[in-house]
Amino acid sequence: MNAEAVNPASPGPVTPTATGAVVPTAPRRKARPRIDLRRLGRAALLGSAARGRLPDAIGHVAEAHRAHHPDADLDPLRRAYVLAESSHRGQMRKSGEPYITHPLAVTLILAELGAETTTLTASLLHDTVEDTDVTLDQVGEQFGAEVRYLVDGVTKLEKVDYGAAAEPETFRKMLLATGNDVRVMSIKLADRLHNMRTLGVMRREKQERIAKVTRDVLIPLAERLGVQALKSELEDLVFAVMHPEEYERTRKLVDENAARADDPLAAVADEVRGVLREADIPAEVLIRPRHFVSVHRVSRKRGPLGGADFGRLLVLVQEDADCYAVLGELHTCMTPVVSEFKDFIAVPKFNLYQSLHTAVARAKDGQVVEVLIRTHQMHKVAEAGVVALGNPYAPPSEEQTTGDGERADPTRPGWLSRLLDWQRGAPDPDTFWSTLREDLAQDREITVFRPDGGALGLPEGATCVDAAYAQYGEDAHATLGARVNGRLATMSTVLKDGDTVHLLMGQDPASEPSREWLEHAHTPAARIAIQRRLAAHPEPAPAEAEEAPRGPAAGDAPASRPTSEGPAARPASADVLVDPPGATVRLAGCCTPVPPDEITGFAVRGGVVTVHRSECAVVARMKSAGRAEVGVRWGESTQCRVTLLAESFGRPHLLADLTEAMAVEGAEIVSATVEPPDRQRVRHTYTVLLPDAARLPALMRAMRDVAGVYDVSRSQPQTTGA
Repeated sequence: MNAEAVNPASPGPVTPTATGAVVPTAPRRKARPRIDLRRLGRAALLGSAARGRLPDAIGHVAEAHRAHHPDADLDPLRRAYVLAESSHRGQMRKSGEPYITHPLAVTLILAELGAETTTLTASLLHDTVEDTDVTLDQVGEQFGAEVRYLVDGVTKLEKVDYGAAAEPETFRKMLLATGNDVRVMSIKLADRLHNMRTLGVMRREKQERIAKVTRDVLIPLAERLGVQALKSELEDLVFAVMHPEEYERTRKLVDENAARADDPLAAVADEVRGVLREADIPAEVLIRPRHFVSVHRVSRKRGPLGGADFGRLLVLVQEDADCYAVLGELHTCMTPVVSEFKDFIAVPKFNLYQSLHTAVARAKDGQVVEVLIRTHQMHKVAEAGVVALGNPYAPPSEEQTTGDGERADPTRPGWLSRLLDWQRGAPDPDTFWSTLREDLAQDREITVFRPDGGALGLPEGATCVDAAYAQYGEDAHATLGARVNGRLATMSTVLKDGDTVHLLMGQDPASEPSREWLEHAHTPAARIAIQRRLAAHPEPAPAEAEEAPRGPAAGDAPASRPTSEGPAARPASADVLVDPPGATVRLAGCCTPVPPDEITGFAVRGGVVTVHRSECAVVARMKSAGRAEVGVRWGESTQCRVTLLAESFGRPHLLADLTEAMAVEGAEIVSATVEPPDRQRVRHTYTVLLPDAARLPALMRAMRDVAGVYDVSRSQPQTTGA
């Protein structure tokens, strides 16, 4: 799979001198010299006598592995190295370097990120089945079923034609090959990183093709799997290939800043250390340089950069509570930039990331510095994501167990779980690919809250439709509506960060989603679930729909049938005084005014004065048409006639309960209409007479208290004339 890799020792246009990526080190081995991952695969790794230096190379892997797993059994790594080296012996990379340098480099990348022994063993062997005479059965016999599974998964990934990555079936095959174990994808990401590092002397067209696939597919995957260290370096390598001139300008900016005599970040770091020492908070304060793409983005956003713009401070502590203690001390001793504060500890990001983000300004010179505050464990997960979360087949450790004693699957963060569900549920490859590409293009997320305090992570621009499917999966087909921040909202309502969403659910498991929801679904989970359901239950042909009988709307009354005869749709006259007196008065049906509404009147044909609520849309239209207003006012009578709209779930005996509640409040129902139910959602329109207009609020409250009724309102002003 790497036959076209080039001489890593050869200078090329795509290898940055430094990217600023931070890789976690185990606390007990702080003094261990850091291995520069960017030197992997170069001549410096093995020297000119490659065969004679190979044991030193596997020694580096063992050392890096023991830094994260001090008690790890290194025997599988030694045996895997022996098999890989002997199998690849005689095979050379395109540059003439021994092929074994590639699996060694990939394995060292994963070892530095904290991958467990089984992943490293499979990484050493990941090319043997494809490129040598070693079989999967031999791998299984010597290293067990788990290593065999991982090697098989990576081998299948390599058969995916990344040159055609825009094709729907390509990505689908990749996910099927990955299966439920993200360690396969972890090895693939490390494999791509090493190949990108050694891209230098390939033809320009090929460099761009590989870089484009990396940008469009693998970098978003690394982001969603939380492997920030790999993602950052891959971004820099792609940046160098796709935008060489801007990359070169950014590199010069970084070099010029590094050559400065003064370092404002170092000065602020010392000040922060002093603040935390005085507060007796044990913490490690580090300077975290920005990688090239980050520097480029900041320079485009802020213009000319100051010294503090080339990095951020990273404060590492032991406990979650210490993070907030550090935040409090910094905000007390320095001036906080309120708009820069974000709490990803209380509400982790979708890719498992946790940290406090803030920015502070020094009192001395106003220098603004960004600060990240997290525990050592949070930092490990932030850098290595799913790579650092262990072996899904091992007995769960204390930190891998949920509060109720169940194991928290470390290899399946929420996004990957949803992704695997999408690829199984999509009605066709094109649907899956189009929705997935939209999701991969999303780089901002919002958090909305459920009434029970739980949180949902959604892409920016998500609607109530997306929230429903994120919370309930396919049961969301039965969603009838939503309340956002306590107010009734349509399913198309776009949600904002921090909104509270209460979804109103029906009880019918056979409910169908509305076709209109497809226009408002922004997440693959929602779109694919809706499309699959609609495809399985197509709408009847028009003729069939017309002939199909309509059942009762709410369990005990026919649909669309008034409960009384007579001119119910025409409001009767009321105790309204007109100037001049003597004219016939009619209350407008578009807004149904009642005392003490503010009212106005207009003369219509036949000498009749139609009375409207002052805020009725018809009033503004008639005024703009030059129609003269007629002075009207309420008389002494308090009787009123009003039209109310009730929205409810369908259930047996609902109409009986509702009309009984209205009768208790003294309302005389003049007419009632129940519309055909829409997915168990029923709309009732009642025109009622009340002996006293002051009783209207109590009537509406009583109607809302009926089980199944979720909203009652006055009829809204219409757009038709009087």
